[in-house]
Amino acid sequence: MIEVKNLTKRYGEKKAVNDISFTVHDGEILGFLGPNGAGKSTTMNMLTGYISSTSGTAVINGVDILEDPIKAKANIGYLPEIPPLYMDMTVKAYLNFIYDLKKCKLPRKEHLTSVCDLCRITDVKNRIIKHLSKGYRQRVGLAQALVGNPPVLILDEPTVGLDPNQMIEIRNLIKKLGKTHTVILSSHILYEIQQVCDRVIIISQGEIAADDTADNLSKKMSDDHRLIVRIEGDKDKILKELKSMQGVKYARADVEKEPGVYEYSIEAEEGIDLRRDVSALARENDFPILMMKTAELTLEDIFFKITMGESTVHLKKAAVKADDKENDDSPEALDTSEENEQDNTEETGGLE
Repeated sequence: MIEVKNLTKRYGEKKAVNDISFTVHDGEILGFLGPNGAGKSTTMNMLTGYISSTSGTAVINGVDILEDPIKAKANIGYLPEIPPLYMDMTVKAYLNFIYDLKKCKLPRKEHLTSVCDLCRITDVKNRIIKHLSKGYRQRVGLAQALVGNPPVLILDEPTVGLDPNQMIEIRNLIKKLGKTHTVILSSHILYEIQQVCDRVIIISQGEIAADDTADNLSKKMSDDHRLIVRIEGDKDKILKELKSMQGVKYARADVEKEPGVYEYSIEAEEGIDLRRDVSALARENDFPILMMKTAELTLEDIFFKITMGESTVHLKKAAVKADDKENDDSPEALDTSEENEQDNTEETGGLE
């Protein structure tokens, strides 16, 4: 478990992170999002003990990262955006070095073999790291985070440089790890976050602007209740039937997608789900439904609205895992001109 309370980081008069609090439970995968300069990397660096906070606490499995950093870091597997690799080592030598560095107690040969198999780097374990492709280097970086089987994993852009097949493999691996680990995953690939994470935190201007599941955020921020349906049949008759349905505020026919097949936008009254009624109507009138979807916001839409200041309220987590959070004021438009986050370019994995 990760518990963050009132965490703040100042650089002079500038607050890179401003009094944020959240909890990540065991077996939960948290997506941590934010635009460049929002304080995301600074927060992750404080959680791993790479930099110290100005005030507030970060507790890793019951251990405060500042009070007992060595014990706290022993619980963390950290993959920074730029993997902390020694380029002149072979993969095997490097992982053995990390094993010793972490003072790992697990059987060396069996454990490292298992890690290599998980990350699919067994076939390159005898190669020098600098001769590997970027995708393989990324997987070696993930492997070092898994050495010692730490209960907490903090992964910053773990799929950078991977091809589409490798990305799917790593996503599936993260999902698997999330069943037995506490995971914080940061990525600019919002589809990846939506597919993998149980919950999302969006940070903007050093403050938490949203904390909930992607589905709940979409429902909260959607300003309509539209249903998009693609139906085959007489357009005028279908439109008349749709408009006559109870709970329908309006219905309109949009473009003809293929001969005799139109797309219809249907807006329902608040709190009404029309999907079953539309399906029943289509069956009764022999109108084949070729596609149906809700017009809810994607995570990309949500991210844009919040970080560009279009959201009217800060969206705190409501019901999934109530943490007694208080509401904040409306986020302002993002200004990245003053803030430059600390890079993760130093050769360290936060794994002391």
